[in-house]
Amino acid sequence: MAGRNERVSTYTSGSGETDGRNGEQKKNLWTSMLESVASGKRLPEKNLLVLGGTPETQREFIESLSGTEARRNFDRQKTPPVANNFALGYTYYDVLDADQDDTLARVSLYLLSQPSSEFATLVSPLLTAETVSHTAIVILLDWSQPHKWLRQIWSWIQVLEEVMGGVNTEARNEMEDVMTSWKERGRVGASTNLDGTPTATATSGDGDGLLPLGPGEWSEPLGLPLSVVCQNAQKMEFLEKNKSWKEPDFDTVLQYLRTVLLRHGASLIYTSQNTPSQLPLLIHSTLGITSLLKRQPLKHNVIDRDKIVVAPNWDSWGKIRILGGTFDTELISQGWEADIKLPPGSDPGASNTDDESPTPTQEPSAIAQYEQWCRDPNSGGLAVVESAMSDGQAVGVESDDPQDFLERQLKILEAFKAKAPEKGGSPLPAGRRVEFPEEKSVHDHIGPVQFNMGGIQVDADDMLQRLKDRNAHAAPDDEEEQDELPVGNMAKEFDNEQLQNFFSGLMNRTAGAADSPRS
Repeated sequence: MAGRNERVSTYTSGSGETDGRNGEQKKNLWTSMLESVASGKRLPEKNLLVLGGTPETQREFIESLSGTEARRNFDRQKTPPVANNFALGYTYYDVLDADQDDTLARVSLYLLSQPSSEFATLVSPLLTAETVSHTAIVILLDWSQPHKWLRQIWSWIQVLEEVMGGVNTEARNEMEDVMTSWKERGRVGASTNLDGTPTATATSGDGDGLLPLGPGEWSEPLGLPLSVVCQNAQKMEFLEKNKSWKEPDFDTVLQYLRTVLLRHGASLIYTSQNTPSQLPLLIHSTLGITSLLKRQPLKHNVIDRDKIVVAPNWDSWGKIRILGGTFDTELISQGWEADIKLPPGSDPGASNTDDESPTPTQEPSAIAQYEQWCRDPNSGGLAVVESAMSDGQAVGVESDDPQDFLERQLKILEAFKAKAPEKGGSPLPAGRRVEFPEEKSVHDHIGPVQFNMGGIQVDADDMLQRLKDRNAHAAPDDEEEQDELPVGNMAKEFDNEQLQNFFSGLMNRTAGAADSPRS
């Protein structure tokens, strides 16, 4: 019995941190097992820097990207809150596998709405040597204001230049390595796909070599992969029906965007609230998040105008020219290069608009050309003015600011009010009616006043005129005859009090007659 009470488990004693042979300390078995499980459950961290849009459109982007509607059906977890009303916002979501069971990665989103260089100091600390390879950039545009797109992209690139200037040397070197690898991703003959996985050519070793870069491709890398998302593509139908946009107009907008983004190696996608899109597939593949069960290839689309998808390293000047028109790809690409080299705070295209023609060494601004072609759709009229009657000039008229207009009108009214008494002479006594000579002309513009009386349509003006004519005909010719009338004599003989008594007696007699049995 005593032996049983003193019995000790050899497994427990052997798994503790006791001295082993040669004085070496044994490792705790449970600790190693817990560490291995914890490291296996650790999710890959991905970062997404979302630039542009409003707090509402940013929320729509997050919902379409994270698949909030599909996740609610599984009741996996509550949707994380979105803090994006002030300065740099933040939220996150977990990327689920195709069966909605396994979690592939956690994406942290940093949201910035205003392209102000003051916010660059908030973004720079996020880019370190460890996070650069797991970070991507998204610029949000909206189809409610396509006339501002190139200027908005230019403004955000100016902010990104400030951000890149604030990172340390290690992070900058890592960005150069990332851009070098991205120039080869997804290209024909490359060894890696867009999501970073090895291609079939790399596995079999039958590749014929990497396709070289074309003109205008990757001329201005930003240090991080960039995707431009044009939201609310359903508004294209409104522009077509109410603002007279045509199919060539939408193609020209697409040509401008593709030419500009080609210099940065960026991707482009149109999203709509009415139809699903490849947005999650594009962004997740850019971040290197791939499904373990079902791999879906990203399909480019430049035919359906509201479902445009242009992947990185797919586009070229030749493919952009296929859309036709008079669009000059090389000229716009060179103009964009001149725009992004401008110092912060400058106005792109201002030097071209001040002078009649740019200098031989100065390229025409791509932003100025785009804004001259694509006017504000809310101003009405055509997006592209090609009318021979107007000599190519815009038919829209720029209106003044409402406050400036009202201020000028107030001064005019005050000046007119100050001159009014002098023009009319002495002021009129109180209670006197002013006759305006224009009153008759105003009444001439008013139609006849008619009303229904007992089923008969009666003209009020005609009836008043007849009453006036009858009274004028029945009136005495002179005042003497009027004085001889009984009514006139009665008015002279009786004063007001007597007349009141007389009519009161008549009323009493009438009331008594009504109460009599005869009635």
